[in-house]
Amino acid sequence: MIIANEKAAFNPYPAELQAIMNVATADESLAWLSCWNQLSDRPTPLYSLPDMAARLDVGSISVKDESVRSPLGSFKALGAPIALIRLILRRWPDESIDPRDLVAGKYADLVKGFTVVSATDGNHGRALAAAAQSIGCACTIVLHANVSQEREAAIAAYGARIVRIVGNYDESVEEAARLASTHGWSVVADTSYDGYEDIPRDVMQGYGAIAAEAIAQTRANSSGECPYTHVFLQGGVGGLAAGVVSYIWEIYGARRPKFIVVEPEQADCLFQSAKHGRPAKATGSVDSVMAGLACGETSPLAWRFLQESVDLFMTISDDDAVTAMHMLARGSERDVPIVSGESGAAGLAGLAVLREHKGLLAEIGVDSNSRVLLISTEGATAPKAFQQLVGVAPESIVVRQAEWLAR
Repeated sequence: MIIANEKAAFNPYPAELQAIMNVATADESLAWLSCWNQLSDRPTPLYSLPDMAARLDVGSISVKDESVRSPLGSFKALGAPIALIRLILRRWPDESIDPRDLVAGKYADLVKGFTVVSATDGNHGRALAAAAQSIGCACTIVLHANVSQEREAAIAAYGARIVRIVGNYDESVEEAARLASTHGWSVVADTSYDGYEDIPRDVMQGYGAIAAEAIAQTRANSSGECPYTHVFLQGGVGGLAAGVVSYIWEIYGARRPKFIVVEPEQADCLFQSAKHGRPAKATGSVDSVMAGLACGETSPLAWRFLQESVDLFMTISDDDAVTAMHMLARGSERDVPIVSGESGAAGLAGLAVLREHKGLLAEIGVDSNSRVLLISTEGATAPKAFQQLVGVAPESIVVRQAEWLAR
């Protein structure tokens, strides 16, 4: 399903949104996290895929590879950790805490009795558990029935206590809130709800680093034309999309690129939000191979940033995502092979699906001159699942990538 957003406009970045998320705070967040030993000290690669661009009849395709952002294997390493840092700064305002020392564990005695809790489909919980371990506080992660044992083990490896429920993601969110209320813990979630916006804002703000790097790596002048005409973004609750959109929108204002949001057809909460003009729930089962995007309800805070900036909302099938994983893993003479997980390949899947809708292509201006930015948000965060879907071990793709880059 595809829907053009009638409310999308090419206006300057609104002051009321800038007061919530802005470039300065996003840059500050990345500076703080640069001292964290779980984060790479260099920008993630921005790969050009000329053969893929020719195949899909666009001018260029650039892929930001977030799989190497951190040993955690996904872009979530930018969200939960910065939210936890800012939460602790607010909780102990008189301690003059240095955020860089905080992630190095130098305030462990101060925070050892502090516990954070969150629901997750995998990557957010893993990032929060890793940050809590580095900082020295306790962490409990609530998993729903469809989270694999492989993903559970990856989270538990960072010392988090795991709580399993039999329901879906939204029910795991409710359980995390109940545990927090019962035990006096703090919820660190990536979706907002009534009275709960500060932490989701901080999570989204961290994702602005991806946009900052993607622009800087083109050596683009912020006063000139945006280096991208179209940016495809994964859906979920809307946090990643809002974080990236806000950064680019603030810099380029009315000269912003066109934004397209992609989500699973059975987890279509953002599509439904665009259809109804307000934050909405998904109409499907929510369960999807794209585990990181299997979310049933739009974050109201994220929607404030998306409702006038995203030009097209679309859904894809699980098969579309798996096909895109194969496309990226295969590589070619001119295209580097990329390990992109189920959710990571969703942007490419969206572009490929959109190519089949000629009328919409013209409406949104995707043509042979388009400069497309895709974000591969994760690598093989569940290696066994990746191998089952793609047919090859992720390690073999990494070897082929190294060989390609060494040519």
